[in-house]
Amino acid sequence: MAVVDRDGLVVSANDTFGSLLGKPGAALVGLVAAELTDLKSDARTWHAYREVLRGRQAKLSCTRRVKHPDGHVLWVQVSAAPLATEEHGVLLSLTDISARRELQARLRHLEMHDPVTRLPNRTLFFERLSAALEAESYEQGGTGRIGLCYLDLDGFKAVNDTLGHRVGDRLLAAVAERLTRCADEAGYARASSPLVARLGGDEFALLVEDSTGTDQLADLAESVLKALQAPFDLSGQRLSLSASIGVVERHASGTTATGLMQAADTTLYWAKADGKSRWTLFDPERNAHRMTRQALASTLRPAIERGEFTLEYQPLVGMESGRLRGVEALVRWNHPQFGMLTPNRFIALAEEDGSIVQLGRWVLVTACRQARQWQLDHPDEPPIFVSVNVAVRQVWDSDLVADVAETLAETGLAPHLLQLELTESAVMGSAGRPLQALQALSDMGVHIAIDDFGTGYSNLAYLSRLPVSVLKLDGSFVRGFQYEGEGVAPNPADEVIVEAMIQLAHRLGLSVTAECVETSAQATRLRRIGCDTGQGWLYSRPVTPDRISELLGTEACNQAS
Repeated sequence: MAVVDRDGLVVSANDTFGSLLGKPGAALVGLVAAELTDLKSDARTWHAYREVLRGRQAKLSCTRRVKHPDGHVLWVQVSAAPLATEEHGVLLSLTDISARRELQARLRHLEMHDPVTRLPNRTLFFERLSAALEAESYEQGGTGRIGLCYLDLDGFKAVNDTLGHRVGDRLLAAVAERLTRCADEAGYARASSPLVARLGGDEFALLVEDSTGTDQLADLAESVLKALQAPFDLSGQRLSLSASIGVVERHASGTTATGLMQAADTTLYWAKADGKSRWTLFDPERNAHRMTRQALASTLRPAIERGEFTLEYQPLVGMESGRLRGVEALVRWNHPQFGMLTPNRFIALAEEDGSIVQLGRWVLVTACRQARQWQLDHPDEPPIFVSVNVAVRQVWDSDLVADVAETLAETGLAPHLLQLELTESAVMGSAGRPLQALQALSDMGVHIAIDDFGTGYSNLAYLSRLPVSVLKLDGSFVRGFQYEGEGVAPNPADEVIVEAMIQLAHRLGLSVTAECVETSAQATRLRRIGCDTGQGWLYSRPVTPDRISELLGTEACNQAS
């Protein structure tokens, strides 16, 4: 303890007080107490201390770092309070808390570091990340940018499962050493090295504060991939490893820790989806598409219930007569936010979450009801059939046969006026329940068509055993016909292939529809080699039911729209 007068000078001090400062207590008399105890090092503490000296504040308590004359550093708790006797000023006391501080530091280190790799853990990483994103951190200098490499080891789980967690932990420690070496090399001749942290499991992060741009992050990611390519030698066991890395680099201003990590996690997923053992840079446009996809997926089922879907119909035209033979029903989603969406934007989502069953049932009922209505409105015209696309999940997750039978009975549509389209890969791989369902539908009189034929399995032997009545040639074959009249000679190989498929189909008792017919030259060549029906913009784009009514009884090929 020491007594300090109103001017801040030491009046008296005991030897214990002096021993902490490396001098006898008597030798401190007359010295400035604030300088001895480092109370001037920050403005707030210095102001509070002077208020205590003047009697305007009851007390002061703070922690200070004091250097002993022999070179070692002490942490002391400084307390200041007015004496009862006014003339003697303030009682100043010091408490050595160095041991407690050291214990706290050790405990904090244990709390903030991973025990396996000794790298900073998730808690310390986010603490550093949050601090780097605070405005005062980047407004005082530097580039004002931040970068992150988010790393996941490919196939690490197999190491744990086959060799045990002890080997897995040693491998993680070896990976940590290589990542730290990469960070040190990247930080050479720079103000600081990237922070390397283990976020959990086999996930690591390299945080680059004051990054200079995407090139710096790309170079860091490349060096990490290269460093991990060399096999790891763990007590005679050689293990090979690779990693996938998501790379994000942006302005720190306006960025949050959560937003940065979400972007990094998304980009890491892209790196894995693109084939692993690579780094991928965050792409805002690709992310926007993903966010849109999520938004669509979350509203798909309610949209069906709200009646946001509608059907358009594309004509299927007889190649010889040019007259309307049937239509393909194509579903559209009239989304309140994104506008009119075509099937490629939402059908895959519907198949993933199972709502394709509910949506497919609505399409089936709506299309059959419309086909029956055309038949009633045009009794003097030959009835046209309606073709409805069916996802393979509809066969597995619902009783498609019962749904079709119920729909035909409810709408009054004859079975032969309904055609169900399945993709080639779905049909050719059919066995068990799907095959039984297709057979039952065929026995009912419903036509089964293979869509996009020529792009999937093309198992011709299996084709002869399926209850299929129509092949729809994929548009790539039709587009392969070089357009005549443009100075480019047609490719005879395209015609040979298509003609062979048409002849095969006819030998098996199947009819053939060509998709994506866009020019009269294509139609002429297809008609010459025996194609039965055509579908494409030459005849009509997908249109409303009213437009189909107008086409009935006309030569559709002359009514292109």
